[in-house]
Amino acid sequence: MKIRGAFTALVTPFTKQGKVDEEAYRAHVEWQIEQGIDGLVPCGTTGEAATMDHEEQGRVIRMCVEQVKKRVPVIAGAGSNSTREAIELTKLAKKAGADATLQITPYYNKPTPDGLVGHFQAIAKAVPLPMVVYNVPGRTGLNVLPKTMARIAKEVPKAIGVKEATGDLKQCTEIVELCGPKFLLLSGDDFTVLPLLSVGGQGVISVVSNILPAKMAQLCAAFFKGDMKKAQALNIDIQAISRAMFLETNPIPVKTALSYMGRCKPGLRLPLAPLTEANVAPLKAALKKQKLIK
Repeated sequence: MKIRGAFTALVTPFTKQGKVDEEAYRAHVEWQIEQGIDGLVPCGTTGEAATMDHEEQGRVIRMCVEQVKKRVPVIAGAGSNSTREAIELTKLAKKAGADATLQITPYYNKPTPDGLVGHFQAIAKAVPLPMVVYNVPGRTGLNVLPKTMARIAKEVPKAIGVKEATGDLKQCTEIVELCGPKFLLLSGDDFTVLPLLSVGGQGVISVVSNILPAKMAQLCAAFFKGDMKKAQALNIDIQAISRAMFLETNPIPVKTALSYMGRCKPGLRLPLAPLTEANVAPLKAALKKQKLIK
């Protein structure tokens, strides 16, 4: 399993009745691979996993794995603020055939560094599957500082890397310094993909690549080939669409965008609500600029 390049944090399409739309989901996975994406991440924040029960989450991961057919790595969202629940979800991910899991830092609880290390150790002991730690303070209320991340890298052998969604390049650089080059640094912030790669990052888990998989994959590939002019041009090219994807809480804009593109229905699960009317025009303008809609 090679984790490098552009990984898409997949949306989960729903039917009008609010059920998982398997046909649309499989088609989205297939399109991502056709467009050259390097890996897929089902059941993360963008996939609305927080609104799924365990049976649904296991089924969605299984559908992704089945459709992928080992053509690219699958990192399945399986985290929780409850260690016991994270273990159960990780068991489901392993049973479904995921290559690794994405483990969000426990939200609301606000654990100490000892608690964080213990949380990930318990998951790794119960289910020996590679894990990527997901550090997203904007969602969890907790920032895993580099010294704590270094402890996780050292004391949790199954922890192979981190999805860093702080957008803080100083912190990202310190993670590389303290954790070493074997500990993967993946961007969780579409605005800073190229800068993060430049300080030692190995790729991105992206929202934007739901709608622009080829460009995000090409950006990463250009960087690793040393073609900085192309990488810089692509990085600038996606900035406007990145802003559009965060006009409102993710995944409201990206799911709406995919519905405009005819790739899925716009349905979201409460407590998320449809895109507000004021943001329809700027979202459509960004999509038209990329020639994704007419």
